[in-house]
Formats: sequence, C-alpha cells, structure tokens
Amino acid sequence: MLDAPAPTPKVYLHIENLWKKFGDFVALREISLDVIESEFLCFLGPSGCGKTTLLRAIAGLDLQTTGKVEQAGRDVSNLPPAERDFGIVFQSYALFPNLTIEKNIAYGLENEKRPKAEIKARVAELLELVGLPEQGKKYPAQLSGGQQQRIALARAIATSPGLLLLDEPLSALDAKVRVHLRHEVKELQRKLGVTTVMVTHDQEEALSMADRIVVMNHGTIEQVGTPVEIYREPASLFVADFIGAMNQIPAVADTTGTVTVNGKVLASDNSAFEGGVGVVAAIRPEDIIPVEAGEAEAIPVQIEDMEFLGSFYRATITCAEMGGVELMADFSINAVRRLDLSIGKSMSVHLPADRLKVFPAEEG
Repeated sequence: MLDAPAPTPKVYLHIENLWKKFGDFVALREISLDVIESEFLCFLGPSGCGKTTLLRAIAGLDLQTTGKVEQAGRDVSNLPPAERDFGIVFQSYALFPNLTIEKNIAYGLENEKRPKAEIKARVAELLELVGLPEQGKKYPAQLSGGQQQRIALARAIATSPGLLLLDEPLSALDAKVRVHLRHEVKELQRKLGVTTVMVTHDQEEALSMADRIVVMNHGTIEQVGTPVEIYREPASLFVADFIGAMNQIPAVADTTGTVTVNGKVLASDNSAFEGGVGVVAAIRPEDIIPVEAGEAEAIPVQIEDMEFLGSFYRATITCAEMGGVELMADFSINAVRRLDLSIGKSMSVHLPADRLKVFPAEEG
C-alpha cells in the first residue's frame, strides 16, 4: 500500500509582482512571495533594502504602487489597515503611556465592542500567556523594556488575528534580554499557530527564529529558504557575505569543476562556469579543516594571527601556494590544543570541494 502524499502547504499570504515607488525612487521591485499558513517568516537585509516598506504594504500602512496582496484568499491590495486582519508590534512598542497594562491589552477588544466579562477574561489569559500575570494594574513606564515588548505582543494578538507582523521588535533591547525574548516569541508563535512575518537586520535573530528567511537587497528578493539553506547554500555572493562570515578569493574557473587561484588548483563541486572566466571562490571560516601535513589535498599555510572567541579561535592564515592569499579560519579549542597551533606556526588545511562555493566575479 502506497503512503499518502504529503499535504500541499496552504498559502496564507500571497504577494504578486509588487512594486513601490517614492517619486523616482524604486523601493520595491517585482516582489512575488507566498507565505505559508502558520509559518514564521523573516524579512532579512541591510538598512534601506525595502523590508519594512514591504511589511507596511502588507499591513496597508503604505500602499504599493502596483501589485497584488491576498490574505487567506481575499484580495486586500487596496484595503485600509482597519479592514485587514493583522496584529502588529513595532520596535518602539507604541504602548499607550496613560493606560494601564490591562487597558493597553484590552484596547482592540473594546473597539470591537466585546462584552466586558469576555474582555477581562481574555486580558487575564494573555497576561498569563506572556508571563506577566501580576502586572496588569501597572503603567508601561513601570515595566522594563522586555516586559513592555511582551505586553505589545499580547495587545497585538488579543483579537486573535490571522497574521502577526513584527517590525524589528527586539532591536531596542539589550543583547541578553533580546536572546531570551526571541526564544519566548518563537515559542508563543508556535503555540498560537499564527502566521507571522518579522522584519529584522539581525542575521542571528533570523537564523534562530524563522522557519524561512527572505533575504532582500536593493528592493528585490535575493533568496528565499530555510535558515540552513540560506546559510549553507547561498544563491548569491551577497547572501553568502551578509549571512555569517565568508572568505572571498579571486579565482579563474576551469572546465573540470575546479578553479585556479594564482596557479593553485582547487576542487569545487559548485563551479559551473566556462573555462577562463573570472570568478569569486568563497568558503566559510568553519569549513576550513585543519589536517596533518602530507594528507591528500592538504594545503600548507602559516598562522598570522589568532583571536580567542570563547568556544573557538578565529585564525588569520596565509597560503604561499595561492600567492599569499589571506583567509579566516575557525578552529575549535580542541583542534588548537591537539595541533599546538599558535601565531607564526605552519600547518596544513583542507578546503572541501562541496563547501567551496563559486560566484560570478561581478558580484564580488
């Protein structure tokens, strides 16, 4: 008996050929994207790439110039925010300072003319959900930044919206609180099952929270994929460089699945360019493997510098066989101890063919 095919993921938000112009400036160009029901999606990119503009278009806060936005099969392209089904949390929290925490959370419910008993029960439920059951009578100024952000989340989901929009919600918090709260936000989203779109410029935040990441640059989408796909299989040199650290080595493509760097031939499973074409060979520091001298494909290098980063050392190495090319390499503490690595010492490394990515030279 054949297994039943996996169900096709249900598209909750559909964006088709969306453009946004401010005068002659094109902020968004040909954006087409499907957001799956109940997923946590991150828009990630540098400042000015268009991610917040896209979020505002989805919310109806800043209508697109052309293009379509559908939510749950309903065309909302030209509807005002009040007629769309979403909750939103801003970087600044935007809590009402003159209202108690209970009143802040109840605001949307009161606008919907819900019964008082229902509102009271819902507010108590949400305060419990975000772990602040005793804070209802206080005012926003009496809470910490992390607590205020939890209340902003509670207010955004109070009316049980189909879509939750988060505009850099953790960026105003200090690092330790931000790390703790991003785990809580993800757990809350998973528990509620609400389709969530978050804007962030923090790659670590996106990698740790998102089911899928949309990497944006200059108003366009560079790549859409899971965090692992984005990190391990970048579609462009921009994505490779923006997400994590990446060595970039000017090279020339060969016709045999190899590239040449200053006369040194390196194998690459990712090279599909014509021979003689200028390319950029790229490899992440953690993919450079220390090996014993004399091993197959071992490359002799010299350690120029070492920086201790807690769980590993980031070394700067140079390779005479590649014309003195300088690379970053991450070595575990155990490897440093086992191989007795130190500044000025010679060693050998291996650049795995499946981890050496090759991109067009014009991207570099």
